[in-house]
Amino acid sequence: MLNPRIRATEVRLIDGDFNDVVPREEAERRAKETGNDLLIVSMDSSPIVVRLVDFGKFKYEQEKKQREAKKKQHVTTVKEIKMGVRIDDHDYETKVNRAKKFLEDSDKVKLTIRLKGREIQHANLAFDLADQFVLDLEEVGVIEGRVRSEGRTISATFNPKPASVKKPVAKSAPQSKPTATVVKTPPAAKVEEPATEETVVSSASKAPKVSTEKPVISAD
Repeated sequence: MLNPRIRATEVRLIDGDFNDVVPREEAERRAKETGNDLLIVSMDSSPIVVRLVDFGKFKYEQEKKQREAKKKQHVTTVKEIKMGVRIDDHDYETKVNRAKKFLEDSDKVKLTIRLKGREIQHANLAFDLADQFVLDLEEVGVIEGRVRSEGRTISATFNPKPASVKKPVAKSAPQSKPTATVVKTPPAAKVEEPATEETVVSSASKAPKVSTEKPVISAD
């Protein structure tokens, strides 16, 4: 609110270290002399509290804060993963990895298994496939509710686990090289060089592969 909106006979004026009740005319005079505006801080106080501000600069800073806050916000979207009960191992692993990537990026994942033709007679295979999918995502996602069935569609929705969400890695400051210190010894003293000791570190053996089994589906 700028000057024309102020109608009180006196106001509490805040201007840097100055904080006192003054006539409205004096507050407006100070604003005119400094080229600033009177911003109402509190209408509920008696008298009302106003502050001398550069309104253009104030508006710019508020918009800047809003832009920065918007950048930090993440809009969660739902990524759908579709598959059939006859999916092969390679395609299944690809879809699992894709779902993990979505969850790590703070997105939700919806699994959709569509039953075609006579596959409806073997709906239990679709539920087994969905249960396996739940197990494969348990490290990065949490199922929302349970696996659901609607007509020929079996579905499940997953929310990302907070611990699995990727965080930006801060770059460490470059380490300065150690500076050698030269110590002068008296001419008569004999300085023996300390023996060096090498430490051999063996590389850790690779962890064994863990195979992910899923229900075997036989064609009708």
